[in-house]
Amino acid sequence: MTRATKIVATLGPASSEPAVLERLLRAGVDVVRLNFSHGKAQDHIDRATMVREVAARVGKPVALMADLQGPKIRVGKFAEGKVMLEPGATFVLDAARTEPGDIGGVGLDYKELPRDVRPGDTLLLNDGLIKLTVDMVRGDQVVTKVVLGGELSNNKGINKAGGGLTAPALTAKDMEDIKTAMSFQAEFVAVSFPKSATDMEMARQLANVAGESTRHKPAMIAKIERSEAIPVLEQILKASDGIMVARGDLAVEVGNAAVPALQKRMIRMAREMDKVVITATQMMESMILAPVPTRAEVSDVANAVLDGTDAVMLSAETAAGKFPVETVEQMHVIALEAERAEDVSIETDFTNKRFARIDQSIAMGALFTAHHLGCKAIIALTESGSTALWMSRHNIKVPIYALTSQPSSERRMTLYRNVRPILMPKMNDRDAALEKAEAVLVERGVLRPGDTYAITCGEPMGYPGGTNMLKVCQVR
Repeated sequence: MTRATKIVATLGPASSEPAVLERLLRAGVDVVRLNFSHGKAQDHIDRATMVREVAARVGKPVALMADLQGPKIRVGKFAEGKVMLEPGATFVLDAARTEPGDIGGVGLDYKELPRDVRPGDTLLLNDGLIKLTVDMVRGDQVVTKVVLGGELSNNKGINKAGGGLTAPALTAKDMEDIKTAMSFQAEFVAVSFPKSATDMEMARQLANVAGESTRHKPAMIAKIERSEAIPVLEQILKASDGIMVARGDLAVEVGNAAVPALQKRMIRMAREMDKVVITATQMMESMILAPVPTRAEVSDVANAVLDGTDAVMLSAETAAGKFPVETVEQMHVIALEAERAEDVSIETDFTNKRFARIDQSIAMGALFTAHHLGCKAIIALTESGSTALWMSRHNIKVPIYALTSQPSSERRMTLYRNVRPILMPKMNDRDAALEKAEAVLVERGVLRPGDTYAITCGEPMGYPGGTNMLKVCQVR
């Protein structure tokens, strides 16, 4: 059984050697994430080149995701590297402080904090492990009382419970990083901390301008990690190609207990709006140090798969963990087992649904036909990948093979659930293209004599959005 759910893995010190990366790709990684919160521009360029080279050697399409850092809402550095905060103590967050911090206070990377908070607000530091309440704001100083203490070290993040920090989603660094990402034609750009559709539209415009010389237009992924994004989720989705359920910062702002229901809602909404969705953060966290996951982590990954996520993502597990390859192998097995238990409800998916576009209607017709005929495969001849995307929004046990002549489309489709992209030569003759498509899948062992399959294409050939034909064939 081929896995439908895709795996996104983050590159880092533990996975930046070509030999390790090759093992990761062979273990099942579909998309490689480059975290722009760490490293310099040339580091990312070199890693992107390595990914392309190793993927070519392995012989599988692999997409690159450039994950922007976003605003640095963090404390500064401490003289001793860290302090131990005790409950009830006073601790000052000082936007004007330049000297290293101590037990009494620390400087800020985010200079606007004194203007964003008021007495009574709750600040959560280090992913919510430390809790402060604001007593007063005195000029550039935010005077707080420690409610939940603990160790606070250099550059830990700051969140405001309930949201409300005014930091813009795109910083000057992000704008430069978008140019870097476009220099190696990243298939996906993930935007951190967007609060509105405007944030995503601005990021898309910057990326399109930066990629203009090569005519490259990346897919834009909105990382949902601010509480302000939740009420405008639909608008953000409309302005994006997909979302990432970024459970770390989101959980700190809305509370841990609210995240599971939000995750299900976001996955459902993304699929209904024909967008892709990635579930991320601490999915296999224990495997940073341990060779096997916890039972809770197994359930977490499996539930995301059962909810219909396109991809599950690994961060520190593959970037800095002791067992990067083993983590991917475990995630692969968990996803396969969860997919075996999935229900297929094609009929209910189409109840009272209308299609305004011919190509979308053909895509849905292929799903319905393949399901009821028991087809071995669905083949979509596609230039842009849109037909394959629409098909992938519905659970079906029949694998979807998306054949395209565009390398950029092939790599982008690696993120689509249940889609196996394959590169094939551009052909203008319909009958020749249909014969070639069948031959490709027979050669790969997907189809055998006697197998039935559904195939879609556009006539005339080669025009994005032109899918207008569905044919059911049997291999002779």
